[in-house]
Amino acid sequence: MTWRATFRDESGLIHPGNKEPALFAIWHNRIGIAMRFWSWGRRRQPHARLAALISASRDGGLFSQTFSNFGVLPIRGSSSRRGPQAMIELVRVLQQGYHVAITPDGPRGPKYTVQPGIISLAQVSGCPIIPVGARIHQKILLRSWDQFQIPVPFSRCDLVFAKPFHIPRRGTEEERERARQELEAELRRLNPD
Repeated sequence: MTWRATFRDESGLIHPGNKEPALFAIWHNRIGIAMRFWSWGRRRQPHARLAALISASRDGGLFSQTFSNFGVLPIRGSSSRRGPQAMIELVRVLQQGYHVAITPDGPRGPKYTVQPGIISLAQVSGCPIIPVGARIHQKILLRSWDQFQIPVPFSRCDLVFAKPFHIPRRGTEEERERARQELEAELRRLNPD
């Protein structure tokens, strides 16, 4: 409640008239402020629903419960556990009109490296990827693989939804890899440490 947050929407998709689902990509170490994004987005789109891909690990259970308390539908899975099942569930909820939040470098890293899963989901679903930027000015860094960031009270947080990425449904492997690299570069630009 004490964070001084500023919001900017460059995507053009976070407005009351838009009902098309999107994939939100946010680095794993910034999910501590993800609910701040969701609260802002819900004010702009009261009808919106959100699902989040959350690791099937024990730590993911804590995030799953926390996100559920904010009205976010948890989808459990990762590249190492329940990956194919999670992909099917994510496509289903996108078809039902949910937005989906994904940490493309999670659940184990490497830090700030986009894994191919989000590109595959965008290609299969036809939904755009919106890179999310979160610059936290005063924070605590945990000693975890991702250096998880926790804003201190009264910290300033600059939050941005960037321009969407559209992945062609019939894209080649080279096009998919180029999109993955471009998304990674954009997320790094939007999230200076």
